[in-house]
Amino acid sequence: MKIIYALGVGASTPVFCEIAIACGYEIGGLYHYNSDRNGEVVNGMQILGSFEDLFNTAIEEKNFLLTMGDPKLRHNLSERIIAAGGILPTLIHPTALISPNCTISTEGVIISPMVVVQSNVKIDKGVAIWDMALICHDAIVDSYVFIGPKALVGAAVHVSPFAYIGQAAVLISHKAKEIGCESLVGAGAVVTKSVEEYQVVAGQPARAIKKKDN
Repeated sequence: MKIIYALGVGASTPVFCEIAIACGYEIGGLYHYNSDRNGEVVNGMQILGSFEDLFNTAIEEKNFLLTMGDPKLRHNLSERIIAAGGILPTLIHPTALISPNCTISTEGVIISPMVVVQSNVKIDKGVAIWDMALICHDAIVDSYVFIGPKALVGAAVHVSPFAYIGQAAVLISHKAKEIGCESLVGAGAVVTKSVEEYQVVAGQPARAIKKKDN
């Protein structure tokens, strides 16, 4: 069995770890953002040290799992891990239904239980897709996007880097053509047109609420 180490100690960390276990990995331990909780055991997994403790050791050829939701933090830690020779394997839960005609990065993608990915979809590195989401044919999901549970990304929709798609949001096929970089789509929103970068939208149909600080 392969060993994987999880970075981040939060409420969703056990969920990420369960996906890794379902994919045939054993959790070797956790790393927290600081050293305040070193040695603590969380859900049967020991906190081995801080992120800096980790990067002060040799991590070449070791497997790592990022369990935090912040896409910018995931990106920064990914870059450091890869530069130090570590590995961020893509994890696809065995219950996910993945078309053989899609393209999924081998670097740090997390696909949760019961997700459906249709044909000709492209998923870039660091993407996290949560339970029961549907990614329709010919969609493009760029790097470090988060897609919440039961969300629907419609056909031919392009989701730009660092966008956040909330729980049960619906991006209408061929209409919500571009979801901008670092935009946020609220839970349950029905998006019927493109969303600008850094824009926060919500509602049915979705309307712009504000711009995020970039």
